[in-house]
Amino acid sequence: MQLPPKVTTRAFERLAEIGAADQGQALRVAVEGGGCSGFQYEIALDDPKADDLILEGSGQKVVVDSISLPFLSNAVIDFSEELIGARFVIENPNATSACGCGTSFSM
Repeated sequence: MQLPPKVTTRAFERLAEIGAADQGQALRVAVEGGGCSGFQYEIALDDPKADDLILEGSGQKVVVDSISLPFLSNAVIDFSEELIGARFVIENPNATSACGCGTSFSM
């Protein structure tokens, strides 16, 4: 059964800090072919499109296109601050392996 991805409060709060909604934009999370493991995440601020799944919280939006949605079923979109840097991260239960950078995965 395909479940939509979830977005953590921390991710929505980070979007509010950078003012995404103030610019009329949302965080787009997409899956594309490529990377060292076969698929890679593309994460960027973008304008929502008519066929996007829109996840909302704290006045902010995260959008996922219909092609990427099956790859992100039941995934968790979060924001992480570590010594090596701060970034949006995806915990994807559908991935069978991932590369060290966390942006490339296989299914």
